Amino acid sequence: MEVNSRLIILIVLISACSNPVAFGADDINSALCGVDLRLFLPLPYTSSPSIICKPLWNTFILRYSRTTEDNVLTIVLSASYTTGWVGMGLSRDGMMLNSSAMVGWIAENGLARIKQYYLAGFTPSQIKPDEGELPLTSVPPFVTIYGGQIYLAFQLNAPISSLTSQAILLAYSTRYPNHNRLPPHNHKTTIRFDFAAGNVGSVSSSGAREANDISRTIRTHGILGLLGWGLILPVGAIIARHLKHRDPLWYELHVAIQFVGFIIGIAAVAVGRSVYDRTHANSPTHRGIGIFVLVLSILQVLAFFFRPDRDSKNRRIWSLYHQWFGRIALFFGALNIVLGIQYANAGNEWKLGYGFLLDFQMNSLQ
Repeated sequence: MEVNSRLIILIVLISACSNPVAFGADDINSALCGVDLRLFLPLPYTSSPSIICKPLWNTFILRYSRTTEDNVLTIVLSASYTTGWVGMGLSRDGMMLNSSAMVGWIAENGLARIKQYYLAGFTPSQIKPDEGELPLTSVPPFVTIYGGQIYLAFQLNAPISSLTSQAILLAYSTRYPNHNRLPPHNHKTTIRFDFAAGNVGSVSSSGAREANDISRTIRTHGILGLLGWGLILPVGAIIARHLKHRDPLWYELHVAIQFVGFIIGIAAVAVGRSVYDRTHANSPTHRGIGIFVLVLSILQVLAFFFRPDRDSKNRRIWSLYHQWFGRIALFFGALNIVLGIQYANAGNEWKLGYGFLLDFQMNSLQ
């Protein structure tokens, strides 16, 4: 009997370790949903008698109430909190880009902060404070901490019928914002929520496919730009600089390599245009430099067809033009690759890889 009892206890412990959510998650969520908001939230966030409470993801819990007569939706989002920021965004297509979010945090000096942000891009500089498209009411948003949980409260002018299948972005970071600029999130997710029925679901497969497709297109744009302007065109310039003694081999290699690089660069521009048409990403500097480099590269190709003979009095002028326009194009091409890596919030492998490549090229061109 004692052996059987020990065996049962062992099985229970193993089950609890392998599936801890089943042993207490529902109880924890029920306890958090039972917290009396009147203890720490101001009116009107506690005035509704019919607040609905739904666990969303991780420790994120959504409380909301709606009034049909004036189409006001009251939202209270809570999550476990120690440091950093917590945010909730609403998206048309389930993607971060061009969505709007409410973000709250308690600063290191103890001051509470909550702001609307417009997610115009992927880098901290493109996450714009005090901008966005959320239809906030005149009631000021509110944020506070209670019982180890941070609570973000705000109201929207939105009929429930327009939010029956709403994509919600959830994210948090353990780092504090600096001058209202958000550091990158530690974790994030996207769900679909039906405010009418109170159902939580995943993002539709079509929306997920669209997001993955855009991500692949951005990566393709980066790879093409890196190959064309970061590798092939600089190699063509290196050959022209160091193989002049192998005439006419150096010239034939230079022309062939530069034409290949030019074609790949054109492909990068075309894919980049596709990315912009689909996302309307707010990156005017990157786009402007890209157009400038494209114009310079076209001028370089045209210069090939108008190359004067060696004995021509215009040959020196043409050579100076070709060399300096090429150097300017390569410089801005490299600059735009760096900006692109920054805009896309690419990983360290992109930064380190291109850093080594750029260092090698600069040493070779000296």
